[in-house]
Amino acid sequence: MAKSLFLAPTSMDSGLTSVCLGLLRALERVGVSVGFYKPFCQTVHHAESMHNAGQDTSVSFVRASSHLNPPDPIALKEAQQLLNRGKSDYLLETVVGEYQKVARDVDVVVIEGLVPDRSEAYIARLNVEVARNLGSEVILVSTPKNLDARQMDEELDFSSRLFANPSDPDVIGVILNKVGEPEHAALEPRSNSKPHTPSAIDYRGQCKVFSEGRFRLIAEIPWQPELLAPRVSDIARELGLPVLNEGQMHNRRVQKVSVCARSIRNMTETLRPGTLLVTPGDREDIVVTTAVAALNGVPLAGLMLTGGLMPDQRVIELCHRALETGLPVLGSDANTYDTAHMLANLSSAIPVDDPNRIEKAMEVVATRIDTDWLQQHLKVARQNRLSPPAFRYQLSERARAANKRIVLPEGSEPRTVQAAIICHQRKLARCALIGNAAEIRRVAASQDLELPEDIEIIDPAEVRERYVDPMVGLRKHKGLTPDMAEAMLEDNVVLGTMMVALDEADGLVSGAIHTTANTVRPALQLIKTHDHAKVVSSVFFMLLPQQVVVYGDCAINPDPNAEELADIAIQSAESAEAFGIEPLVAMISYSTGESGSGQDVDKVREATRIARERRPDLLIDGPLQYDAAAIESVARSKAPDSKVAGKATVFVFPDLNTGNTTYKAVQRSANVVSIGPMLQGLRKPVNDLSRGALVEDIVFTVALTAVQAKQVENAEAGKG
Repeated sequence: MAKSLFLAPTSMDSGLTSVCLGLLRALERVGVSVGFYKPFCQTVHHAESMHNAGQDTSVSFVRASSHLNPPDPIALKEAQQLLNRGKSDYLLETVVGEYQKVARDVDVVVIEGLVPDRSEAYIARLNVEVARNLGSEVILVSTPKNLDARQMDEELDFSSRLFANPSDPDVIGVILNKVGEPEHAALEPRSNSKPHTPSAIDYRGQCKVFSEGRFRLIAEIPWQPELLAPRVSDIARELGLPVLNEGQMHNRRVQKVSVCARSIRNMTETLRPGTLLVTPGDREDIVVTTAVAALNGVPLAGLMLTGGLMPDQRVIELCHRALETGLPVLGSDANTYDTAHMLANLSSAIPVDDPNRIEKAMEVVATRIDTDWLQQHLKVARQNRLSPPAFRYQLSERARAANKRIVLPEGSEPRTVQAAIICHQRKLARCALIGNAAEIRRVAASQDLELPEDIEIIDPAEVRERYVDPMVGLRKHKGLTPDMAEAMLEDNVVLGTMMVALDEADGLVSGAIHTTANTVRPALQLIKTHDHAKVVSSVFFMLLPQQVVVYGDCAINPDPNAEELADIAIQSAESAEAFGIEPLVAMISYSTGESGSGQDVDKVREATRIARERRPDLLIDGPLQYDAAAIESVARSKAPDSKVAGKATVFVFPDLNTGNTTYKAVQRSANVVSIGPMLQGLRKPVNDLSRGALVEDIVFTVALTAVQAKQVENAEAGKG
């Protein structure tokens, strides 16, 4: 029977939705089978209702980011009407019935309670009734704000007393959210002038409810202003402002607001990434200065022209190139003071169409949840299947443990610089950026990023010469001369590949601005395959809703023969195992078992035989049709004796046409995240990026490469 955790907020603006979804993510990524249920839909902010068009934020986010499909919550107004008519039993029966639908397939259910409202006294009691009827344990969610330890004790004691009757559920713990939140946390000019110093109160040690063991402090989640950053389009929608230039308004986020009425020399410090500049529309000097900053590569959030005023058309034409950089421009009929006041009172609710912001909020919460204690308290086991959050978590943990030096040849590319900083902060790898140090620092500054002093930067002009002779030595049999090597080393990808080939770096990641061929060809020429590999191949990690599976080969070999296909199967199984996925290898064909014949299916049958002969310790079966490999009900009829059918985690396709088509069809049709291609079979790891890669894609690829490098090291140690 599933256990349930009821999250009850102690006040408004506790960030309840982010905490609930973060807890869900935290349990998922440590392998707990978890569901989500929200009994009632409660709209706290008018803007939230407008942004989300009647959809419940929590339920929409869960459906969009996981395989879960929680039921629609009951409108709070409808629940209130039932209570007023004396039908509380009917209401709670409905709640219990919907909960049971969620609970039947999972071990733990996270339940989102109602936010207390002074004008609706029944809400607190309804939380208690729901938690009691669902047999839940309660976690209080509280925002300390400016409370000291004694006041925090009093608030938690008062809130817990609501659940204090013998028949009521137990309060087992507390999550403190937005710890260190300043008094003025909104988008208002005064929040730009003084840097915020986080609260120094040690709630864990100073609050008696924690130090005396009454409640477990399950998480302390710091206030992070970037999680409040709305997109420019959100501001335009909420305030009903005219859009004068759309630009990148759906992507650019407002971190700060700066009301500008000063001379140019006194406003240069405000021209920072993420700043929304608010100025009267007739201040043409400020408009032109903003345009210059945009042309210099500063990603300002946008420009807002107040007072219903517009610059002269000649000034607008002068700034035309700046608008083409993606600078959003909004108008406002209100004066500058009133506009700033409206911005300061924007809703902090996350719109349902902003998955990136909720994803960041969930991660901030998930990384701070004490999941070890929760698992022990709830006495729940891990799932056998590795869920996408669990895969990403384990990937990060393995990368940190590997501690590898990964070279990034596209060192001054903005996404790469940001990814390298993130990897450095998370300790996923020791990234070495190849490029001019001054240029890399300029790129970091233009994104308002602080480049760590100890991050490694390699100036290619200073080191290129020393790789000429070693490169000639590696390619002398192909007629490479020193002059040719020197010319080839002008390409930073070739330079980085030489560092890997000479064991000066553990791996390489490239492709954000280079083609696949530009990344892979030097690796094939200089690093070459390891002793056990017949071919270099690739895999994608497909983050399906309920589990992560491996697809190979979907990027490199057009039509491998049986021996090469067997090698791809073994490589793919080893890759799966290296990343915590139990390898159950299905050799995919258009026919299952002995039911078909022909050259193509015979190749798969022979490849299966070779792979089993070479690795009898692996579970490999084929030929199998995709549905027989993936779906247990189909497997029971088509391959009832197979130990792989219906449970496959590694899918090996017979050729590139089949593999690439399948991976793209699954990725696009099912909206599945895929990580890869990850190359396998090389002596040391080199991985390619999509030229449309997001920063997080690069981060995960660096982590993959670090784990691969550790795998290579272990293999070499075993061979020795």
